[in-house]
Amino acid sequence: MDPAGRLPSILIIEDDRKTSAAVKLYLESAGFEVALAFDGRQGLEAARSLRPDLVVLDVMLPQVDGLEVCRTLQAESEVPVILLTARTTEADKLRGLDLGADDYVTKPFSPRELVARVRAVLRRAGPRNPGDTGATEDGPAELRFRDLRVDLARREVEVWGQRVTLTRHELQLLAALARSPGRAFSRTELVERAFGWDYEGMERTVDVHVKNLRRKLGATWIETVFGVGYRFAGEPLAVP
Repeated sequence: MDPAGRLPSILIIEDDRKTSAAVKLYLESAGFEVALAFDGRQGLEAARSLRPDLVVLDVMLPQVDGLEVCRTLQAESEVPVILLTARTTEADKLRGLDLGADDYVTKPFSPRELVARVRAVLRRAGPRNPGDTGATEDGPAELRFRDLRVDLARREVEVWGQRVTLTRHELQLLAALARSPGRAFSRTELVERAFGWDYEGMERTVDVHVKNLRRKLGATWIETVFGVGYRFAGEPLAVP
């Protein structure tokens, strides 16, 4: 329950009604408010109207598939997403995380495990506060480098004066690197600094987000340190 007395809200988008009912029962017993949607189009409409604290999203959905729903949700909001998938290959899982999902659970799964994952993701995301501008406790809220500005308070990034849209995960990873320019971080360290110490996603997701950052910002900002991980290559400028 948040400080205002509101139960955390979960939207389940799953076309298997038996699975939806079981997950809903466990989540409600754990103290969550739960809404259901049974196809991708209905799920998007429900997410836009209900503005849930977290979405549990099946990958294989009618109308609009789950990966496209995830892509749309991440473009429109910062709602955390847990994917439910019967696909077990690393490439399939990385594809979902590449689109901005926070975690994935492979079918068949234990509802208790899903409840634990929901709690962990919500803990990492922190309480929702409409008045919060994103101020940070780990360092300055604005970082400036030659041709690059990262405003963490406003969640804005500019390269050569042009606004660049980053996902929440990409911005978190960029902040973790840019706050310590020149320092080499292992993937494990970046997972802990950017996503939280209890992040249960694969360390390979760091590679995916670095690839996306290089595509959006340019290849020179983040360097690969062979045998270690990555480092940020920019020289910081004073923020007036």
